[in-house]
Amino acid sequence: MFKVSELYTTPPPAYATPLQQRVYATFEALGIPFGRVDTDPGITMEDCRNISERIGVGIVKTLFLCNRQQTDFYLYVTSAEKPFVTRDFCRALGIPRVSFASAGHLAARTGVEVGATTVLSAILPESAGIRLVIDRDVAEREWFACTDGTPTCFVKIRTADLLEKYLPATGHTPVILP
Repeated sequence: MFKVSELYTTPPPAYATPLQQRVYATFEALGIPFGRVDTDPGITMEDCRNISERIGVGIVKTLFLCNRQQTDFYLYVTSAEKPFVTRDFCRALGIPRVSFASAGHLAARTGVEVGATTVLSAILPESAGIRLVIDRDVAEREWFACTDGTPTCFVKIRTADLLEKYLPATGHTPVILP
């Protein structure tokens, strides 16, 4: 059975990664309240459904994409149930075709491993130059839930706090897709 803890409103007692530590320090500095759950590695859609039930909001799907030359990178946040259609994504942004970026680029640019991709990595200096793209349906929700940069801890914050406090503190301005 997949393990999901009770909902906590405090940071983890020990940090697994520098990004995880920075995320919670940023929440504190910006006065962003959060809820979090500790889990087994949440990799599959079924895992995310179990996490969503406990945390009380749907976990977003975050994709790390790049152009063919691997010089332009995109973090795309969408709902878990929405299929990713490359053609539609590229047309909406007016860019050439993209594909999934390598695990090496993911680690170097966002500080996470596969299964822990998160828009919260925008707080890292290495993320400069990554274009953040968020689906409108996600941006209009009251709550936002994603990994905290590890595949074993998921956080829930108000979407307004993400868009109006957290992301502005990173210097990133997301593109909201219709």
